[in-house]
Amino acid sequence: MIQILIFLSSGLFLGWSLGANDAANVWGTAVGTRMVKFKQAAFFCSIFVILGAVVSGSGASHTLGKLGAINELAGAFTVALAAALSVLWMTKAALPVSTSQSIVGAIIGWNLFTGSEIDVNALLKILSTWVFSPILSAVVAVVLYFIISFFMKHWKIHLIRLDGITRIALIAAGIFGSYSLGANNIGNVMGVFINSASGMFTDFSIGSFFTFTGVQQLLLLGGAAIAVGVFTYSKKVMLTVGSQIYQLSPITAFIVVLSSSIVLFLFASKGLKEFLVSQNLPSFPLVPVSSSQAIVGAVIGIGIAKGGKNLNLKTLGKISIGWVATPLISAIVAFVFLYIVQNVFSQVVF
Repeated sequence: MIQILIFLSSGLFLGWSLGANDAANVWGTAVGTRMVKFKQAAFFCSIFVILGAVVSGSGASHTLGKLGAINELAGAFTVALAAALSVLWMTKAALPVSTSQSIVGAIIGWNLFTGSEIDVNALLKILSTWVFSPILSAVVAVVLYFIISFFMKHWKIHLIRLDGITRIALIAAGIFGSYSLGANNIGNVMGVFINSASGMFTDFSIGSFFTFTGVQQLLLLGGAAIAVGVFTYSKKVMLTVGSQIYQLSPITAFIVVLSSSIVLFLFASKGLKEFLVSQNLPSFPLVPVSSSQAIVGAVIGIGIAKGGKNLNLKTLGKISIGWVATPLISAIVAFVFLYIVQNVFSQVVF
């Protein structure tokens, strides 16, 4: 068991990095506009990201398994460590980079090192979400902006009451976003361990109605690591997203959080996918998408809806560079680390 925990430590480190970077983005706009205190945001985020991971996290996790079926704990440990270090480096630069891109880059590094065939269909599915999710988030934000603006013009409400309603709405949207994030992005944290480690946890039942599976226990550990990252290192990135890309009002901050949360939920909900398929309708793939990209897309959508004059293109440029560099850096780091782990520490990585 001690050996398992040692190998899982890099996944927990990656979870901490996600909490420090991606998970905090759900609350960044609320904190950046000073409508919600950081400690309050971190508390709600931690609880609901864990719930989302345990209850709905298995769907998106398996997509990463198709991209690279990492079947040895030492290999999974190395891949997660490479991804975590890449995210940490970007986090120290206060850039809301994508943990999804980091883990995908690390898995590709594993494929290249081991000579394993890359599942092109799974890779294309994931890559397409990197383009589609911020665009979809921007579109949702624009639509919500005009709908809410319409109601604001025709709904006479006192400013003090409006402030209270907006604060409650931001908290509710943040809770929904935290749950969606846990359900979607836990695959980034523990997806590489599902083939090699979940079988080492014993299923157990709580009463006669609920069985806590090995996979869910693994996801619970990852969710707890995300929560620690939120509390200990996320405030700096929250303020970058919440105030430096575009100056948001409390109402537009609510729209940003809700828009990005909807996008994360669409790519994580197994029930929604099964319903759409049963009705012969097109469905969203169960893929871990980037919360950072969804948030940034929503902020850009608000900027476009308001004329696009005050968008901080310099900050957007830095973030875009981070999105391109992250998978490349992660792949290189993973390749080098795998060589060291195999040839210096004599561990079986595949």
